[in-house]
Amino acid sequence: MKSSSELRTLLRNIDHKSYPAYKSLAGSYQFGNYVLSIDHVQGDPFASPSSLHVEVPHKDAGFPAAYYDRGYVRTALADYLTRRMEEQFSAYNFKAKGSGKSGLLAISRCGQEVLARTACEITAQKIIVRFHVGFPAFGRTINAGELDRIFFDFLPRCVENGCFMRRQNAARLKAAIDLAEDQEEIRRYLRANRLVAFVANGAVLPRKSGVSDLPLGGSVPFRSPASMEISIVLPHAGTISGMAVRRGITLIVGGGYHGKSTLLEALQMGVYNHIAGDGREYVITDDTAVKLRAEDGRCIRQVDISMFIRDLPNKKDTACFSTEDASGSTSQAAGVIEGIEAGSGLFLIDEDTSATNFMVRDEFMQQVVSRSQEPITPFLERARDLYEKSGISTILVAGSSGAFFYIADTILQMDCYRPVDITEHVKKLCKEHTAPRTQAPDFAVPSFDRILRASVGESSRGGRNDRGKIKTFGMDSFSIDRETVDMRYVEQLADSEQLAALAHMLRYALEHALGGQMTVRQAVKWVYDTLEKKGWEPFCASYVPCGLAKPRIQELYACLNRYRG
Repeated sequence: MKSSSELRTLLRNIDHKSYPAYKSLAGSYQFGNYVLSIDHVQGDPFASPSSLHVEVPHKDAGFPAAYYDRGYVRTALADYLTRRMEEQFSAYNFKAKGSGKSGLLAISRCGQEVLARTACEITAQKIIVRFHVGFPAFGRTINAGELDRIFFDFLPRCVENGCFMRRQNAARLKAAIDLAEDQEEIRRYLRANRLVAFVANGAVLPRKSGVSDLPLGGSVPFRSPASMEISIVLPHAGTISGMAVRRGITLIVGGGYHGKSTLLEALQMGVYNHIAGDGREYVITDDTAVKLRAEDGRCIRQVDISMFIRDLPNKKDTACFSTEDASGSTSQAAGVIEGIEAGSGLFLIDEDTSATNFMVRDEFMQQVVSRSQEPITPFLERARDLYEKSGISTILVAGSSGAFFYIADTILQMDCYRPVDITEHVKKLCKEHTAPRTQAPDFAVPSFDRILRASVGESSRGGRNDRGKIKTFGMDSFSIDRETVDMRYVEQLADSEQLAALAHMLRYALEHALGGQMTVRQAVKWVYDTLEKKGWEPFCASYVPCGLAKPRIQELYACLNRYRG
């Protein structure tokens, strides 16, 4: 390892040379109580910025061991430090001058969710912070003096203020760690008491706008119905009260614009912890929950959808169903089966984004179109079996069909954003009406022995591309070797960095796990085991970049199932 003074000498030697000479700086340098590593140097000042990281030993950083000795508090500390470094970098961003991206200082910008990111990783020995720097230039000529300012003036201040305990607001940091421990206690309580979700009294569920995940000011605070209210004693916040959603089938009804979908959206993002001030800090959902919806046009690969669809007129085998262009009903049926395969214990469904013929068939329609002529067994007739025989609960938002009342264990009516438990009232009404006829075939969970054969790296023209070249497109999609994976309707992705991570994980699975030797379940488990044991290094070509966030295992299944290659 070289010293910081050697880095300064190298900078002087390449000053005013052509931009590619910056590549000679790659390597690691000791800066007092931290190490600076230059992992990748951009090709020119207008290209993607250079990738760097710093490493700070715990003995120098000074954070209490209790802040990183368990997975969930380690994630909370890393999230706190990432936000802290972003604050520091924003003060020096583009203070060094030059052309193109010269002077850029950037790290991941965190949202409302607390996610494990490559921007800050905490190991048993040290803190690793990854970030981007735009190496300064005049045109395409090196401006070493400005990069010297970044390395020896700006960056040391950012690292000192962002990565050392002595420069932190101790109360603010402790509050973040305490919140993580309280959130983990709620998750433990849910598992121990046969609950699938908890929404605290006072929670703010509406968001500021369709493009802002910030809480909406002046919105109605959540208040649990008395019949569903419980209290949980947390290690730091003390006793909190709120609505407990029990296992089984929960139906959410109400008039338009009264908050049905808002509640469901809060629950679907409750699989993640949220930062203080978000309003959903204590909205906690079973972290295996999957949001289901119709997804016209998606591909399906060898999925047994016969639980819902069989006896198609074209005689297509629905016990091993594949298509390049799924309908709303077949896509949602596949989503249910894929969710079971992914280990989900809770399905979240909004009638507005579902295929109507997949969800329910009313009495009149059954009289007009007989059962023998209809290949679809609607979700209405399977939800009870999914719970009683497979242990999978459902939370369903419905507004058009009363047939769901007959299968629900709990019925909530949203009235001006306030939930009212109307279960007892509706059950009495159900006794006065004839229940819808159901004739569902026997329930059988598929074997999940799909073995997919796929390869990556061969271009459509028969040549080799760059090690499964990846391109990402925000939150919508990514491509590997020109093959696009459409993730627009995977609604529980919280951050574009999760999508980028999925691209790397899928490429790794295609290269190493999907060669015809593993089932899909085995391949996904192997990929996640690799991530847990070896970190991100196996998934990245030569260095771990800033800009990846860990997705849930359910999203990796969703990604794999939408890959057409």
